Amino acid sequence: MRLARTGAEPTAAQVATALRAERAVLGDAEILAIARALRADLIGAGPLEGLLSEPGVTDVLVNGPNQVWVDDGGGLRRVPLAFFSDDEVRRLAQRLAAAAGRRLDDASPYVDARLSGGVRLHAVLPPIAPEGTCLSLRLPPRRTFTIEELAPPAGAAVLRAILAARLAFLVTGGTGTGKTTMLSALLSETDSRDRLLLVEDSAELRPDHPHVVRLEARPPNLEGVGAVSLRDLVRQALRMRPDRLVVGEVRGPEVAALLAALNTGHEGGCGTLHANTAADVPPRVEALGCAAGLSREAVHSQLAAAIDVVIHLARDPAGGRRRIAEICLLDRDHSGLVHAIPALTFGSTGQDATPGPALPMLTARCPSLSHLQEAVTAQKRSAR
Repeated sequence: MRLARTGAEPTAAQVATALRAERAVLGDAEILAIARALRADLIGAGPLEGLLSEPGVTDVLVNGPNQVWVDDGGGLRRVPLAFFSDDEVRRLAQRLAAAAGRRLDDASPYVDARLSGGVRLHAVLPPIAPEGTCLSLRLPPRRTFTIEELAPPAGAAVLRAILAARLAFLVTGGTGTGKTTMLSALLSETDSRDRLLLVEDSAELRPDHPHVVRLEARPPNLEGVGAVSLRDLVRQALRMRPDRLVVGEVRGPEVAALLAALNTGHEGGCGTLHANTAADVPPRVEALGCAAGLSREAVHSQLAAAIDVVIHLARDPAGGRRRIAEICLLDRDHSGLVHAIPALTFGSTGQDATPGPALPMLTARCPSLSHLQEAVTAQKRSAR
């Protein structure tokens, strides 16, 4: 109450001063512990603060007051942590939303926002969530991985060749498969002379690159005005002399602007897209494009000219391990529809690479992969 009345930040020094004023006799360790607890309750994530600081944690999920789950790369696991009541979860969710400048109450019972440090917040209040307030916190990667850490040797060589040939690509997969992590690693390997224009709904990409320009979408304010969409930002990015245009996550009408942008001579553009399999990518883009006002024929025509490669990621349902599953080329058939043709398919371990029918087309577009095609041909001959 003393800190609240004075408006002082709950630092260790301020907590010590307040405790002395209350004539409390505590040691340095106790004062620091109280300071950490107060900071978590007043400006942090409360009881979840410790989970967010654990290494490897990517998601913290709260399903009402009695269920807290985390994902630290090995799949979701429940942790022995609980809130006193759903009111405590609700207050935490409302405070985090307010810190992001968003409203969360009975009139606006859900929110999607970004907190300081790049943490992604999503919260839903009862009665929309009848079993209690649901809170989801997604942490950005703490570091940028290398391609070799995310792909087997054969896959890493192909990914580097795709970058060197300046092919346009999409990194696809389901939720939590590591699309943003993979895209950050790929962008880190691009030519240092390239100017990267990153357009994101929430700034999550962390490429290790000397020339990065970020544009971030903005939601409407409490009055419902002032929104800046991804589609608006893609148009602005085209006027900023990009060498590579990157859309962090394509999930709405911005797909039309992205396809149009990549058909105007901007080589090496890329983005991420939610899809169950690589074969589902053309239908997924078609659905988004048609919702944005394009005809089916226009979507497939622009898709065939704009995107060359699909890098599909998967997550093992048992162990939760993320891995690269397929590298496919987009090819247009005689009917005008685009299909994803496998060039390389990786086994469940992520190591064994099986060549697909599109491998010759991929090696033709990537001169540095000629040795890979020769190795596959030799393997076929020996098998015969």
